Amino acid sequence: MGTAGYQRASFIALLILVTIAFIWLILPFYGALLWAVILAILFNPLNRLLTRKSGGRRSLAAALSLLVCVCIVVIPGSLILSMLAQEAVGFYDRISRQEFDAARLLAQLRDALPSFVLERLDSLHLQSFQELQTRLTSFLGQAAQWLASRMVVIGQNTAQFAISTGVMAYVLFFLFRDGEDVLRSIREASPLSARHTDHVLRKFSDVVRATVKGNVVIAIVQGGIGGIAFWALGVEGALLWGVIMTLLSLLPAVGAFLVWAPAASYLLLSGEYLKGGVLLVVGAFISVVDNLLRPTLVGKGTRLSDYMVLVSTLGGLALIGMNGFVIGPLIAALFVSVWSLSAEERAAQRSLEAAQEEPRA
Repeated sequence: MGTAGYQRASFIALLILVTIAFIWLILPFYGALLWAVILAILFNPLNRLLTRKSGGRRSLAAALSLLVCVCIVVIPGSLILSMLAQEAVGFYDRISRQEFDAARLLAQLRDALPSFVLERLDSLHLQSFQELQTRLTSFLGQAAQWLASRMVVIGQNTAQFAISTGVMAYVLFFLFRDGEDVLRSIREASPLSARHTDHVLRKFSDVVRATVKGNVVIAIVQGGIGGIAFWALGVEGALLWGVIMTLLSLLPAVGAFLVWAPAASYLLLSGEYLKGGVLLVVGAFISVVDNLLRPTLVGKGTRLSDYMVLVSTLGGLALIGMNGFVIGPLIAALFVSVWSLSAEERAAQRSLEAAQEEPRA
C-alpha cells in the first residue's frame, strides 16, 4: 500500500471513529433529536409559507414555526402525560383498596352467560372461574402497578424531560432556519451517488410523514373517539383506556378492538343494553376511521404491508421503547426501498446487457 492509500485508509478509520464517538455523545438525547427532525419535516410546509410571508427572514419564520409546534404538540402532550400519570396512579390505588374488584366483575360476567355457553366452556376443560378470577386480579394489579410506577418515574424525571424538550426546541429552531443548508451538506458529504442520496432522503421524509401524520394521527383520532365514548358512558379510567386504544391502534390487525369490544360485551352481559349498544356503534365507527383517513393522510407509495408494519412496530417498541413506533417502520421502509432500488438497477443492467448482446446474435 502506497502513501496515498495508507493516508486514505487512515482517514476513513478516523471518520468512522469520530462518527461512532459523536453518536455515543448524543445518544442520551436521541429521542429529542429524533422528534426535532420529525417535527421539522412535518411543519416544513408551514415554515416555507412563513418564510415567504416574512420576506425571506428565516429566523423570524423559524421562531414562529417553533411557537406553533410548541402550542400544538408540546403543551398538549405534556398536559395529557400529566393527566395520564394521575389517572394511572389512581387506578392502581383503586385496585389496591379493592374498589375495582376484577373478581367480582368476572363473577357477574359468568352469571350473565347463558347456560349453553357455560356448558361449552366446561367442555373445553378451561380453568375454573375461581382460578381465572385470581389470575385476572393479579394481572390487573401488576399491570396497573407497572404503569403507575412508569408514570411516577416520568413525573420524578421532570427536570430531564424539561431538558430534553429544551434540546428538541433548540435544535428544531435551527432545522427550520437552516434545514436547506443541512440537506445540502448531507448531499455533498454522502458517499452514495447523488441519485441514491436523493432517493434515501426523499424516502426518509415520506416515511416520517406517513408514519406520524398518517398512523399517529389516525391512532389519536381512534383513541380519542374511544376515550370520549368511555367518558360519556361513565366507564372508569376513560383517559387511560383512550391512551391504550391509541397505542393499540398503531398496530394493524390489533387495534382498539381489543379494548372497546370486551367493554361493550361486558356492558351488554351486565344488562346495560343501551350503553353496550352505543359502545358497539362507536367501536364500529372507530374501525372504519382507518379506511376513511388513511388514503388522505398516507400516500400509496409510502405504505408498507400490514404484516411489515406490525412486525417492525413491535420490534421497534421492544428494542427502543416508545420511539420505536416511528423508528421501526422507518427502518423497514428504508430496507424495502433500498433493496427495491437495488433490484431496479440490476434489472436495468440485465436489460442493457441483453440489448448489447442482440446485435452480436
